[in-house]
This record gives sequence, C-alpha cells and structure tokens, in this order.
Amino acid sequence: MGSLSFPFERVPAPGEAIEVAPGVHWVRFSLPFSLDHINCWLIEDGEGWAVVDTGLRGHETEAQWHRLFEGVMGGRPVTRVFATHLHPDHIGQAGFLVRHFGASLWMTRAEFLLARILCLDVRPEPPAEAVEFYRRCGFTPEMLETYKARGFGNFSLGVSEMPLGYRRMSDGDRIEIGGDEWEVVVGRGHSPEHACLWSPARKLMISGDQVLPRISSNVSVGVTEPEADPLTDWLDSLAAIAGRVPDDVLLLPAHNEPFHGLHSRVQRLAVGHQRRLDLTMNALDEPRHALDLMLPMFRRKLEGTDLMLALGEGLAHLHCLRTRGLIAREEAGDGVHYWRRLVAARDAAE
Repeated sequence: MGSLSFPFERVPAPGEAIEVAPGVHWVRFSLPFSLDHINCWLIEDGEGWAVVDTGLRGHETEAQWHRLFEGVMGGRPVTRVFATHLHPDHIGQAGFLVRHFGASLWMTRAEFLLARILCLDVRPEPPAEAVEFYRRCGFTPEMLETYKARGFGNFSLGVSEMPLGYRRMSDGDRIEIGGDEWEVVVGRGHSPEHACLWSPARKLMISGDQVLPRISSNVSVGVTEPEADPLTDWLDSLAAIAGRVPDDVLLLPAHNEPFHGLHSRVQRLAVGHQRRLDLTMNALDEPRHALDLMLPMFRRKLEGTDLMLALGEGLAHLHCLRTRGLIAREEAGDGVHYWRRLVAARDAAE
C-alpha cells in the first residue's frame, strides 16, 4: 500500500479560506465533539458561490458564515448549496443559507427525505421499539433508564429548519459548477445515499465522509434500520469508487486535510475493517450479546456517547459477518440477542 500525501501545510483559521485549486476554497468550522471540525468547500460559480456542506447549526457557525460573506466571498451570493449527506455537521446551516440567499438545496433523495423525517421526529423519550432495540443488545435496566432520560429526536437540535423542497442528485449525474462538469459519485454505508462530487477536469473529488484520510467513517446499525448491513455496503462502495475514480485526484474530505492517495486509502480502510471483523470472530469463543463484545472489539472501556457509537459500529461488523455466513444470531428466553460462530475463527480468517 502506497503512502498518502498532504499538499497543504496548514488548515484555514475561522473565517479564512485556503484556495486548494483555481476557484475552489477550503473553509473549516468547529464542532463541539471529539472530532472537532468539519471542512466545507466554496466553489466560484459565475456571479456567486456554490457551497458544499455547511457546518452545524449554531450562532458561532452562523457568525463565521457572515465573516466569509463579507471576506473571501466578496459580498457575492450563494446560489446553490450542495449537501453530501444528511448528518447535522453537513446540513446544519443548509436551511439558513438557502433562506438567506434564496438559494437551492441539492441532495440525493434518500438523504433529503431521511433528514426531513428525523427533524420532525422529536419526542420527550424514546419510543418502545427503540428501547427494545438496546435491550436486545444487552443493555441492563439501569442503562435503559439512562437512555430514556436523554429524550429522542436530538437530530433536529443540530439542524436549522430544512427547506420544504430540494434539487435531486443521483449517481452518475453531471452538474456544471464553476464552468466545469462535476460527476455525482454515490457511496453507501456511512449514510444511505452519500454524494461525492468528482471533477475529472480539475482532478478533484469532494469526498465528504465517504473517504477520510486519517480516520475511518462511522458505519453503524441503529434503530431506523435495525437489520441493515451498512459495512458491506460501505466496503462495496469504496471498491466501486476506487474502480471508477483515478488515483491522481486530490481528495477534499469533510474531516482532516486534503490528500492524494485514494486507492491506497481505500485499501487501508478495507484492511482495517477486516482486522476488526477478525477480532469479532475471535471474541465469539462462546455466544455473546452485542454489548458483551464491545471491550474485545474496541479494547477499551466505553461509556456514554462513545458506547452508543461503538455499539452501532459493533452491530455493523456483526451483521457483515452474518451476511458472509460466518455467524448467526439467536434469541434467548429473555429476548436478548446472542451471536455465535458457525465456523472456527481461523477458518474465517482464511
């Protein structure tokens, strides 16, 4: 596997933009999480600007947008807002930008519709089927009470009011932005219909969260689609992207820094997830529920939000192994789901 290269020595400061290619500018917004930033992209587009991803809802991010309007953007309007996918750090300010400029929002159908649904689904506590989902994973009664106390529908807290309508993007669409043609390259697994934007002429691809240089995208099973196999979808998507997009592109990811080395990175990501699949097989020396597998899979004690994220990823690996015919899930008398190997771990590794 070849090495990655990072052509930029620094990252943009708040309110600043770094030009990564003629007419394409890199801006960065802070996030209140362990992953503390998101990269967004400004593309000079005729008399205005096309924006790709928007940052999280909040006064600080909105104030930074106003600094950009008056600074690098030179008072020229945003004409189109492109969202790679539905996660709040990507669409959190989309409604604000659309309303402020009368711009159009461009997304894939699955991402837009799911975002609208999640924004509307706000409840004082989780519904019974959500609680049951975690009970089947092995949550104790105390853990379930903690989960219920968090409320349900927090997605909307990070997203300004979504527009009612949008412009649909589909895989393979060719869209003119800034005088060049950009092709929509859809990936799956991290989110349902994640749109990357690839410009063959500029040798650029805005990869969103689908391909990141230093971390792996979160690939999780949750209550919305509890029987999904997103890891298989994600690995298949990565292989398809590497087969379709040349290795000489400069990738513009949503997190970390722009980089060269698409094919090498895809290979490394596949190898990394195979290691975790092997760890999971080794941990199934006896039937275990999903919560029981967190320590051997992640090799550290997990609590709070970290535990919830890890559980979703752990389930994604279990479902991938089930798709491959290597493990099976059984329900105990108390309704908890237990996983067991169908083949020896050494045979699965081969």
